Amino acid sequence: MSAAHEHDSERTHGGHRAAVITVSDRAAAGTRVDESGPLTAALLADAGWHADVRVVPDELDAIAGGIRAAVAGGARLVVTTGGTGLAPRDVTPEATIPLLDRLLPGIAEEIRRVGSAGIRTAVLSRGVAGVRDGALIVNLAGSPGAVRDGVPVVIAVADHVVQQLGGGDHSAAESREDARS
Repeated sequence: MSAAHEHDSERTHGGHRAAVITVSDRAAAGTRVDESGPLTAALLADAGWHADVRVVPDELDAIAGGIRAAVAGGARLVVTTGGTGLAPRDVTPEATIPLLDRLLPGIAEEIRRVGSAGIRTAVLSRGVAGVRDGALIVNLAGSPGAVRDGVPVVIAVADHVVQQLGGGDHSAAESREDARS
């Protein structure tokens, strides 16, 4: 895929890598600057994750191939941005769902809830979340605002999900929750 662009951050999070996939025909063609992918990577880097950014067109095979390649390459968190709306070429959820071993609907629901506090149309995002081969995969809408709203939700659970997928138990997260009560 010649439309792939990469951005590296320096930090890693517990040895875990992340991948960001921007889904945009115009950004993939070079006619629009990708703002949401680099912003996602920067927010993940601020939380200690190392993230590469790849830009793909709004095509099922390109999106699914990007997700598969990211997981095969060692990413334990894959965040897509774009392609979650209602336009005919918005197919990110359709590309993502067949790849998932398990859905995590609560993550997508929380992202929509948080986003709709600022913009009512955030409830129209069809983004999904789930796991595949030891990685958390989350679809975000393609605007910088959606990224700013959604990434904190993802960061809040990503460590726990990755630990669980690696065979960890609930005791550490539950102890932190009990301490807050």
